[in-house]
Amino acid sequence: MSKRIQLVLSQEVKKLGKVGDLVEVAPGYARNYLIPQGLGVAATPGILKQVERRKEKERLRLIEIKREAEARKTALETIHRFTISKQVGENESIFGTVTAAEVAEAILAATNQDVDRRGITLPDISKLGFYKAEIKLHPEVTAIVEIHVTPN
Repeated sequence: MSKRIQLVLSQEVKKLGKVGDLVEVAPGYARNYLIPQGLGVAATPGILKQVERRKEKERLRLIEIKREAEARKTALETIHRFTISKQVGENESIFGTVTAAEVAEAILAATNQDVDRRGITLPDISKLGFYKAEIKLHPEVTAIVEIHVTPN
């Protein structure tokens, strides 16, 4: 059987790897498809060093993003309670419901932090009172805040 060749991918290749991955492929696949199409380059010591530097930069960037999310979580949990006013009917029932967009607006008004409404998880809110909301700031960072629903 023939020897396999190591390549560093310069573009994502389905079922093979992502950009910067070191892969071993058959010589014909590398020579006839990957290298001519610009999908990969031969793995030389210089290329491998570039790949390592790129991976380290990406790792540091991801750590910084997580650190910023942790700081935002601390700020949100320090304030802890956000108030939303709703129109009230009988038995302290509110008209409609409290939406994630309303919670995001309340957070923006109180802290000047823009929170993605799609990352907010709310319980079913149909009456006045206090409710807990989960806000996903990062895949590994979630803040829990209290929503106080008051009459308009």
